Amino acid sequence: MTMMSGAQMLVRTLEDLGVEHLFGYPGGAVLDIYDALLTSTKIHHVLARHEQGAAHMADGFARSTGKVGCCLVTSGPGSTNTVTAIATAYMDSIPLVVITGQVITPLIGSDAFQEVDTVGITRPIVKHSYLCQSALDIPKFLRQAFYLASTGRPGPVVVDIPKDCVNPLNLFEYPEPEAVQMRTYNPTRFGHRGQVKRAARMLAEAKRPVFLVGGGCVLGNAADKVQQLARRFNLPVTATLMGLGAFPGTDKQFLGMLGMHGTYEANEAMDKSDLVLAVGVRFDDRVTNDVSKFCPAATIVHVDIDPASISKTVVADVPIVGDADSVLGQFLEVITEMGLAPDTEALDSWWSQINLWRERKCLNYPKKPDVIEPQEIIETVYRLTEGKAIVATDVGQHQMFSALFYPQEKPRRFLTSGGLGTMGYGFPAACGAKVGNPDACVCLFTGDGSFQMNIQELSTCLEFNIPVKIFILDNHTLGMVRQWQNMFYGGRISSTNLNFNPDFVAVARAYGHDGLKIEKREDLEAGIKKALEAPGLMIVDIVCDTDAKVLPMQQGRGSMSDMILGEA
Repeated sequence: MTMMSGAQMLVRTLEDLGVEHLFGYPGGAVLDIYDALLTSTKIHHVLARHEQGAAHMADGFARSTGKVGCCLVTSGPGSTNTVTAIATAYMDSIPLVVITGQVITPLIGSDAFQEVDTVGITRPIVKHSYLCQSALDIPKFLRQAFYLASTGRPGPVVVDIPKDCVNPLNLFEYPEPEAVQMRTYNPTRFGHRGQVKRAARMLAEAKRPVFLVGGGCVLGNAADKVQQLARRFNLPVTATLMGLGAFPGTDKQFLGMLGMHGTYEANEAMDKSDLVLAVGVRFDDRVTNDVSKFCPAATIVHVDIDPASISKTVVADVPIVGDADSVLGQFLEVITEMGLAPDTEALDSWWSQINLWRERKCLNYPKKPDVIEPQEIIETVYRLTEGKAIVATDVGQHQMFSALFYPQEKPRRFLTSGGLGTMGYGFPAACGAKVGNPDACVCLFTGDGSFQMNIQELSTCLEFNIPVKIFILDNHTLGMVRQWQNMFYGGRISSTNLNFNPDFVAVARAYGHDGLKIEKREDLEAGIKKALEAPGLMIVDIVCDTDAKVLPMQQGRGSMSDMILGEA
């Protein structure tokens, strides 16, 4: 019989669940937990400098490793500081368990010091939440939380623990681990076989098919099956922002990202297609443009693990509920069983049309003689890292440039806030990715606006030796907002200029790191190479074109093919 306090049970349960890295920030309500953590030889705690940073680190760890990310914060402002990160994970379906402290149970509801209704505040942005009532709830709820976070459509789960539940003076018999069983929760892994057969037959008969892959193909570890099916039927493949890496970005069958800032050929192909096989997507508005004009001639086959996502925005002609990897495996099986083959003559004609659209070279961009363009920063890092880095981004122009100019060959190497669009996400997410992948090169593309939102994590990187490479695309403005003001508000620039930025190189050195500033194109390659070869964290502040625009860009309230294009 093993007798433990609630705090000790929490630590032991995390160990049993295989948690090796815990991101967090202590406070009064969780002091007993932190005291118990001192005895663990299996869990490495990473002390962030802000609770939002801790939760984003856990998110970046989860996205890059495929494991559940876990963070621990105190009550009140500790838990409210994680709300943005929880919402970020929720929108992008990231498996996250957020453990929050709470005031003692007799004081709940009394407006006690550092009391907030964490379960109530986070209810709209979690997959599920728990409020522990006793110490014995802790191991049970944590095991369920990790199970819920990582199965079905992944997502964040909150476990709120009152301080009296972890009192070191109250000891209980530790319940030995057992398989989690929840009668009311049973995600569907495999699709309806009849629907799969029907969809496979339609795919074989299609004259202008497009294979659309989303974040579900990355999260569902379906990249191999995506490639097998695409090769089998010679399908044009496009991806959402979250789906980048599910199919090799430099492959001749890949059309590039689609949507608001997608490529001309991807959006044209979608608009003119007669069948869209959409797997692991939710048809976000940044993908569809005006839904009433979306893919007017196409039959929509929609595969998703979440039945609530199917026909929520775009009506599916053939809905299939199931895990991306499992359902694509079913597709491959029934194609063989039924002896299906594509219409090669029609496909050849379709590829000829797509290649004509490709000749538009929509990603070409003008270069001014006296200023660095943000696109060439991404291209240079891509070339010098041979496309093998884990890339994290913040949100804004640099995010889109990263998606378009750093092709992703494998999944889980592109970390970005897609659904919520969270500035300040990239730096802590890069830290979490580096903790989870210590041998990988981890690069952050950020802006001079975004980087300052969680800049304090430079201290975390120094303490825990997290040598990420930080490339600031420094245009002295909030670039995407400025672009919209220039294009749609008559050039009236309101509250977007950042004329009082700090000296980022001096900031790097103040935090104990190194940095360099690049202002001339001829210094770009050497400076980036120096940063990549440096043993520690390096900030590279690169002054770039303030007036650069992310193009192509869809015209608002238009179809997929209504686009504003740049110079050829």
